Amino acid sequence: MNILDKIVLRKREEVEHAKLNVPARLLESAASFGRATHSFRDFLLDGQRNGIIAEFKRRSPSKGVINDQVKVETVTAAYAAAGASALSVLTDRDFFGGSPDDLVKARSVNQIPVLRKDFIIDEYQLLEAKAWGADVILLIAAILTPGEIRSLAGFAKRLGLNVLMEVHNLEELQRSVCPELDAIGVNNRNLGDFSVNIQTSFDLADQIPDDFVKISESAISDVETIRRLKSVGFKGFLIGENFMKTGDPGQAIRQFARDLISV
Repeated sequence: MNILDKIVLRKREEVEHAKLNVPARLLESAASFGRATHSFRDFLLDGQRNGIIAEFKRRSPSKGVINDQVKVETVTAAYAAAGASALSVLTDRDFFGGSPDDLVKARSVNQIPVLRKDFIIDEYQLLEAKAWGADVILLIAAILTPGEIRSLAGFAKRLGLNVLMEVHNLEELQRSVCPELDAIGVNNRNLGDFSVNIQTSFDLADQIPDDFVKISESAISDVETIRRLKSVGFKGFLIGENFMKTGDPGQAIRQFARDLISV
């Protein structure tokens, strides 16, 4: 059993426990449930922003603690001020040190799209995402069947949420594309062993239909890589550890954004 299998197994337990403790009707009555969500596509394609989806991540299974000394409000507000197109906030507690509170706090101080970064396997998690103030949810092709992807994406759209589908190879891409998606992300990190290879994005760039915004995720640490990714059609760039591993993630993204202007 690899780490992804372990995460999904634990996630099924979490979801069943959450359903017993917080009924769906309570999520639907949350103040944020009725808010209009921001358009993920519009912010990614906005020429006044830089296409970066800046991630708040305290730790990971492969790296351990990345940064547990900063406040989510401070960091995410700095990300937005530096021109980020969207925010990614980890809500998985056991493996990534995240929490629903992180998403709620990020939403409270920002007016750009917020992605709930988690391992979605059940419609209940989409109700949670809407109640906590997310604009975008992530569907990971590696842990879902084509039918599950279409069903979850359709439910997300009915809630007004944007849908980012993540793939790791051509097989996942070909079996998972459906009209309900807004964007397709290529994760350059293998979730089985957590190794990274930016070439994954270049290999899949031409295979992603132009109907969807193309996003490259992970293994992006310099502006030259973004220049190359832009040249093959990518519009969004999810960056997490590169900023979070520093003592001041806000300063790190400001410097990165200044360097990016010349790209």
